[in-house]
Amino acid sequence: MINKGIYPALLTPFKEDNSVDYDALSDLIEFNIAKGVSGFYVTGSTAEVFMLTSEERKNVMKTVYETVRGRCSLIAHVGCIGTDEAISYGKYAEKLGFDAISSVPPFYYNFPKSAIMEYYKDISSHVDLPMIVYNIPAFSGVSFTIEDIDLLLSDSRIIGVKNTANDYFIMEKMKRHNPDKIIFNGYDETYLAGLSMGADGAIGSTFNFMSEKFIRMKAYFEDGNIDAAKKEQNEANIIIEALCSVGVMQGEKAILRELGINVGKCRRPFMEISKEKERDFIDTVMRHL
Repeated sequence: MINKGIYPALLTPFKEDNSVDYDALSDLIEFNIAKGVSGFYVTGSTAEVFMLTSEERKNVMKTVYETVRGRCSLIAHVGCIGTDEAISYGKYAEKLGFDAISSVPPFYYNFPKSAIMEYYKDISSHVDLPMIVYNIPAFSGVSFTIEDIDLLLSDSRIIGVKNTANDYFIMEKMKRHNPDKIIFNGYDETYLAGLSMGADGAIGSTFNFMSEKFIRMKAYFEDGNIDAAKKEQNEANIIIEALCSVGVMQGEKAILRELGINVGKCRRPFMEISKEKERDFIDTVMRHL
């Protein structure tokens, strides 16, 4: 079952030899379960998924499932350019016992919308798990219209959308046209805006180290305490602004290392943060956590 709440889009920890650090991944999961997250979004963009081998991708999914042991919801991102490969990851998630799968639209080749629609239908026809469409036009190059979204959500096997886009008019229509579907906000820096336009929860990268801010933000919003919710969003955005100055995932990993979870660094071609920038960046973030 997919709960409506806060889902960290899990980072992938790496050791000094650049191999996946599965022990650190378990530590990161426990760190966030203790904060009260609703679940995890696994092997997505934040996981550096397209720089993982197929074996690593499956082992990450397996480690997450075995660490969580049913304590919260799990969504496996299975997106690939090829349909058959996406189906294979979906079947693996189903075999493990994940609650849902998700996928970016197939990218790079500028597929027509008809092919993209068939991609989601094909995966849903072969994998017995509910699907969450991952709308991220800035990275995928695919822009869904509200008509596209309504058509996708008319399929009972597709239960919602992870909407990483800044068009909140379309988000409002997604929820208004499809009130029984789950709409996740994707941009952490505008979560409060997403809540005001009908988002049920959020899947976010920065939740890896500050999920509690977004859990509180959702609670304040639902209680009608908008000033307190706005304060949380403002503090989160100071941190996000600092992250953008050094590289979001590199910065997130630096903060987690500071907090005692050795997630290592990002794989190349991501660049490392210079020592001079890293200390100033960490000091800025720690003042607002």
